[in-house]
Amino acid sequence: MTTLSIFDQSQPEKAHTVTENPERIRELLARHGVRYEQWPTKDLPADASQEDILEAYSKEVSKLREECGFQSADVISLNPDNPQKDAFRQKFLDEHTHSEDEIRFFVRGQGLFYLHFGNEVFAVLCQKNDLISVPDGTRHWFDMGPEPAFTCIRLFTNPEGWVADFTGEDIASRLPRYEALAGAAE
Repeated sequence: MTTLSIFDQSQPEKAHTVTENPERIRELLARHGVRYEQWPTKDLPADASQEDILEAYSKEVSKLREECGFQSADVISLNPDNPQKDAFRQKFLDEHTHSEDEIRFFVRGQGLFYLHFGNEVFAVLCQKNDLISVPDGTRHWFDMGPEPAFTCIRLFTNPEGWVADFTGEDIASRLPRYEALAGAAE
């Protein structure tokens, strides 16, 4: 189940707010300009290619491109048997920003987005059917866990796709990781 846990950065060991209510999650994220929606998914084979996935969701991707000005879309997919899973996980674990909005739609599996607003960090365990935006300039990171199993469509306004500007802050290392927040949800 999709879960939002909100932490005070000065007390990162325990969330002060936790909710699984999609409307409440939407409301709390919207206060920070984050778009959160739940969309229906389509039945696709486990080995569906990026092209197959983008074709299956072409109407939805086109709508988002028109609505938000996205220039590129890709698919990121990882499974526990990927020999580079540890390197991929590490790549996204440090706090960073983008100079553009980023949207992810979870076609399958789950992952944990951390969004840093002022003194609070919102940890959003996204599941299949969840669409989440990360507004440009938002400090954030993503934890796919030690045994990643997800497929996401990503949309960007930058034709080059994912380009990160790392903050150099250690906040990501001070909050509970995927294993603590999502382990029970698997």
